[in-house]
Amino acid sequence: MTMNDKTESTVFGGGCFWCTEAVFEQLHGVISVMPGYAGGATDDPIYEEVGTGQTGHAEVIEIKYDSAEISFKDLLTVFFATHDPTTLNRQGADRGTEYRSIILYSSENQRSEAEAFIAELNTHLPKERPVVTEVRPLTKFYAAEEYHRQFYRNNWPAPYCQFVIDPKLAKLRSEFGALLKSSRTNAQKKIGSAG
Repeated sequence: MTMNDKTESTVFGGGCFWCTEAVFEQLHGVISVMPGYAGGATDDPIYEEVGTGQTGHAEVIEIKYDSAEISFKDLLTVFFATHDPTTLNRQGADRGTEYRSIILYSSENQRSEAEAFIAELNTHLPKERPVVTEVRPLTKFYAAEEYHRQFYRNNWPAPYCQFVIDPKLAKLRSEFGALLKSSRTNAQKKIGSAG
């Protein structure tokens, strides 16, 4: 897939970026997913610094996507379904501000869609457990170190991948099969063979 005038980007943080990268790179219309750090005050943070909570950054992914192929609302739907947006500074066993739920938008349209989506989610949640996802403008994104990139693809036999990431991917396939790259490819093959 190549960059075109429909290419947009957004930044999501929903816990460990190994998980979120593995989820979003599966989606049709997503051009690239880069793990990194954003939302903090320190310039050029490194993984070890972010892990202390001192930099203020969250582990995030930068998603470049073709808005003609996948909508921002679809991205939001997958984002909120594949992590717990009601836990403050925590996802599963991962705890700390670097694991907070955050959307760093690149346009006013993304901001308003994210805020409306959260407001709708909150109408279905208990009042004592609202969505705590931060919605802020993206000021700076820092790409993570090379060894974090395509972590699941390069380390899938590791216990973390099998016990934490695999269940997220199974949920993605079960609930959002129509949004996956593989389902679009299979549909195109069927259309081509029918003609």
